[in-house]
Amino acid sequence: MDAISLVGLRESPISVDEVLAAVGDPRAGGTACFIGTVRDHDHGRAVARLAYSAHPRGEAEMRGVMEKVVADTSGDGRPVWRVAALHRVGELEIGDTAVVAAAAAGHRDEAFDACRRLIDDIKAQVPIWKHQVFSDGGTEWVGAE
Repeated sequence: MDAISLVGLRESPISVDEVLAAVGDPRAGGTACFIGTVRDHDHGRAVARLAYSAHPRGEAEMRGVMEKVVADTSGDGRPVWRVAALHRVGELEIGDTAVVAAAAAGHRDEAFDACRRLIDDIKAQVPIWKHQVFSDGGTEWVGAE
């Protein structure tokens, strides 16, 4: 069974229940989930809305990150059984769910570690860019360095 049970970039709203169901595994003693939402501020500025864009290879890059997280976090013989992640693209409003990542492992420590690593590595390595529109009319690209 593939440890990566769900990976995707979606224009439609993300279901937290879908991601959690995807990591369900009878071997798991712990499941950790991260839900990222659109907040109404960034660096002291009011955010009106934002949009996410992704490179055409974004989903493949996301799968590669997930494979590495599973391999790295399972190296001590205490495997991470299942991981899943979905990220929104397109226009989002304040309060919308932007990303959901989850990991199921034999124990809670491994589940927490894998979930944190999963979201951190997706944010750092997958070509997804955020275009923020501020309430004062200004804009900013994030992740497009």
